[in-house]
Amino acid sequence: MVTENPYIKQFPDLMAGKTVLYVHGFASSGQSGTVRRLQEVLPEARVIAPDLPIHPHEALALLHDVCLKEKPDLIVGTSMGGMFAEQLRGYDRICVNPALDIAETMRAHGLTGTQQFQNPRQDGAQEFYVDKALVKEYREVSEQRFQNMTDDDCQRVYGLFGDEDELVDTYDIFHEHYPQALYFHGEHRMNDRSFMHSVLPVIRWIDDRQQQRERLIIYIGIETMMDSYRKPVSSVQKAVRQLIERYQVLFVAPAEDTATTDSWLTEHIGVPAWRHTVYTYRRDLLYGDYLIAAPKQGRSEGALTTVLEYGSETFKTWEDIIEYFSRLGGQ
Repeated sequence: MVTENPYIKQFPDLMAGKTVLYVHGFASSGQSGTVRRLQEVLPEARVIAPDLPIHPHEALALLHDVCLKEKPDLIVGTSMGGMFAEQLRGYDRICVNPALDIAETMRAHGLTGTQQFQNPRQDGAQEFYVDKALVKEYREVSEQRFQNMTDDDCQRVYGLFGDEDELVDTYDIFHEHYPQALYFHGEHRMNDRSFMHSVLPVIRWIDDRQQQRERLIIYIGIETMMDSYRKPVSSVQKAVRQLIERYQVLFVAPAEDTATTDSWLTEHIGVPAWRHTVYTYRRDLLYGDYLIAAPKQGRSEGALTTVLEYGSETFKTWEDIIEYFSRLGGQ
């Protein structure tokens, strides 16, 4: 399928031959926009997305049954679906803006009474009714969160939280139980941009681990990424997005500059920089394949990487670096 969307891009090798289970949010269905994104971006993966019953106990039972039959390699759940996904123990999971206290969310935002389904459902239903009894059921199911967790679960679950989400805010309670909790630039509902820039990198991390795939390492000196006003230099964000498709990209900064560097990378690079920053005075000790650095900051006897001097005659701009690595094709 060829797309004209400027953000969406296909990755046939990513999750190839694997099963991805998508768990939709409240009042949605298996035909949501996120399902279409997953199918388009991961064309060689099998994406399954059942319509969930309105009653949450039935929905969770259905999901457990699907997992037993399909044995998904990855589960992605959004909003209410993130709440359900968190409870599906033993699988790699990404919980996006998980509504871990769904009953309170329903109360606070008036999600009671007659509700319209936001996407078509296989049973043809177009609306449903939320009464006090149903809210109680959701509260009962949400209170099962974090039960029977294992150490393995802690390392196999990611929580992604939009920094502009005005509907759900469960980062703190999630992070109390799972270390892999991070913010992304976006609202409660994902769009193409937030999916590609924030969710897809996490899918790539999970697929790499499952495949025991070791990518060549590129270190990027923070001084090459910003101008004198600490604004991103031209094409650096584009370069990072392209480089992470084929390489493991790590960012390098002086050891005394942790707070400001973390803030800058969070703001301008986002999810790809999470836990991918190295603070050191000794770049000559970096073990990897490439180091992109300003002149003199990458040079040292005994360096363990190939140094590309940003700003030199060969690599005057980030476009030059993009072209260089495009020719290498991942080598």
